[in-house]
Amino acid sequence: MDAILWSRIQFAMTAAYHWLFVPLTLGLALVMAVMETLYLVKKDEFWKKTAQFWMKLFAVNFAVGIATGLILEFEFGTNWSNYSWFVGDMFGAPLAIEGILAFFMEATFFAVMFFGWNKVSPKFHLASTWLTGIGATISAYWILVANGWMQNPVGTTFNPDTVRSEMASAAAFWEVVTNPVAVSKFFHSVTSGWVTGGIFVVGVSAWYLLKGRQKKFAVKSMIVGGIVGLVGSAAVMLSGDSSGIHAAEFQPMKLAAAEGLQDGGRGAAFTIVPGVKVPKMLSILATHDANGYVPGINDILKGYTDNNGNVVPSVAEKMERGRKALDALEVYRMVGDQDDELAAQVRAILDENVQYMGYGHLAKPEDVVPPVGIVFWAFRFMIGIGMLVALVLLLSLIFGWKDKLEGKKWLLWAAVICIPLVYIGGQCGWIVAEVGRQPWTIQGLLPVNVAISNLSAGAVRTTFFVFLAVFALFLIIEIRIMLGAIKKGPDTVEPVKE
Repeated sequence: MDAILWSRIQFAMTAAYHWLFVPLTLGLALVMAVMETLYLVKKDEFWKKTAQFWMKLFAVNFAVGIATGLILEFEFGTNWSNYSWFVGDMFGAPLAIEGILAFFMEATFFAVMFFGWNKVSPKFHLASTWLTGIGATISAYWILVANGWMQNPVGTTFNPDTVRSEMASAAAFWEVVTNPVAVSKFFHSVTSGWVTGGIFVVGVSAWYLLKGRQKKFAVKSMIVGGIVGLVGSAAVMLSGDSSGIHAAEFQPMKLAAAEGLQDGGRGAAFTIVPGVKVPKMLSILATHDANGYVPGINDILKGYTDNNGNVVPSVAEKMERGRKALDALEVYRMVGDQDDELAAQVRAILDENVQYMGYGHLAKPEDVVPPVGIVFWAFRFMIGIGMLVALVLLLSLIFGWKDKLEGKKWLLWAAVICIPLVYIGGQCGWIVAEVGRQPWTIQGLLPVNVAISNLSAGAVRTTFFVFLAVFALFLIIEIRIMLGAIKKGPDTVEPVKE
């Protein structure tokens, strides 16, 4: 258990650290592409210098993000080798496509974008800037296809001869690629990156106004950042709606934990905070029906009938059927080709119960309940921060358009404070997504206690602190470089006034 705990802590730390850089990459890519487009359309040197400034910050963030992403992928093999073996065919394919196609596209055009201002034509340079952002977005899609499959393992066939989850056909591959959970997660993650990039630009620009510096640069940047961030906020709300529907359909325990819902029912209320509820709102969000049935934690443990009339077995029954599948698999592997009749019999038992095989590894039904308090409050912090950031973006855009930002110090300080807040909101979103599906590495198929490598807790603990020290060093270096660039300000856009 210590090795499992430390492996989870190490992976969570690496993933959380990596996600500090991904959303800003996605958001700044769009902001600077819009600014460079304005430069090409207006033929105004101001927009070129403005785009180049944000491009500097993008480059620093991009470089550190690559390093953390590589470490994250290596940990699948070092800490979670049983997982990697079991899902290699399913999980490896989208990650390979991401590396071969999207990442190389992103890296190639990044080089042209950053170093090619005086080496290629303005139109080709603009295309490179857009393609850098598009490459980053495509890269995110394939990674989220892999993650979405972990949340909703479609297109998979269990092969008892190899003890692997495999894609049996090209149709299965496209089922994985178009997985509704992956699609909604992609739009939700990418557009939340637009929000992060938008509020980052707005917050940094607000700092210049508070210092009485670079007024034109700051106001114009706040307008562009505000538009990008508000578009992202609207898209986040729309994709969040589909995410709620998918959670209710494919991961009802996650939804119940996010709501702290012990006993469900029809016309379920949404809890804003404990003691404050909106009648029927949870049913509307989860089923788009005010009287839709939403199961609670106890309903899922005991078994229930869903909105389509399907009987969902209790967790205890799933565990029993999962153990039948595991026993049948063991016999099937022992018999091999020595007794075809017995092999066929146990294979039939295995096929009948294989969808519950992961439950056979659980010790008790309550193991399927994630840490409710963590998921419940992370969900509310995510929503609350998202609403606050959207409000600040809207006000910044309105007052920026009217050129009335300088007298609104309360708004400028709020914009600065929202920079760390938007990162906290993003991390809370991933806590809901990943902690909310515990104990599963793959929903219903593989719990964490089976996915781990054969490592000692001491070895994992040692590497955890090594990574923690390295990551902290990288973060300090990145923040110092960024703060230095921000303090210096954009080149020759306006005179610097301290």
